[in-house]
Amino acid sequence: MAASIIWYLREFFRPGWLKKFLFAKTAPLTTPPYFRDFPEPTGKPCQHALFCMMVCPAPGAIDVVMEEDGWRPRIHKGHCIRCGLCVEACPNGVLRSGRILETRKAEGTAFIVTFRISIDPDLCTGCGNCATSCPVNKQLDPQIGAGGHSSNDEVIMRVLDGDVHVLHEEKCTGCKTCEVSCPTRAIQIARILEGTQQPQKGGGQ
Repeated sequence: MAASIIWYLREFFRPGWLKKFLFAKTAPLTTPPYFRDFPEPTGKPCQHALFCMMVCPAPGAIDVVMEEDGWRPRIHKGHCIRCGLCVEACPNGVLRSGRILETRKAEGTAFIVTFRISIDPDLCTGCGNCATSCPVNKQLDPQIGAGGHSSNDEVIMRVLDGDVHVLHEEKCTGCKTCEVSCPTRAIQIARILEGTQQPQKGGGQ
């Protein structure tokens, strides 16, 4: 027993072992290129496009609020899953996380947002509130009638024969003014987000 204790003490106090024990060092930590932290502001002004909120898969993780110096995205870390989609979707580079912005620029990726206008014919009364309240309609036809009637074929929507007809869905900006102004909630605006990639400029051919 005593011989075993002496052997262990001798091994423990060997100069080589003591040096390794007292001066042990771990390899320096490096952030992997795929790491995504909580999004943080870049300092660029927010244009209130709301793409960040549209693409976020985590409920309550991000909202856009008005502050003294303008609109600003606000990250709720208790809900954020650090996927980085809000950073990728923002067309103005308002947020950053890890190397997402650099990667997006290098690979030429982006998101395209379009809007789908849906009208429920069973709920729509043809009152024209949607057509008259639409900001784009007002710009295209300042004389649009109180009932949503218009002779301008360039408007987004107009009332014809008692029904609302959507003419140019592609001009919708997604402001949802028509949706809010509808007394029967017959109209809804759906936002559609699609990823795209620009062809890379090839080398050597």
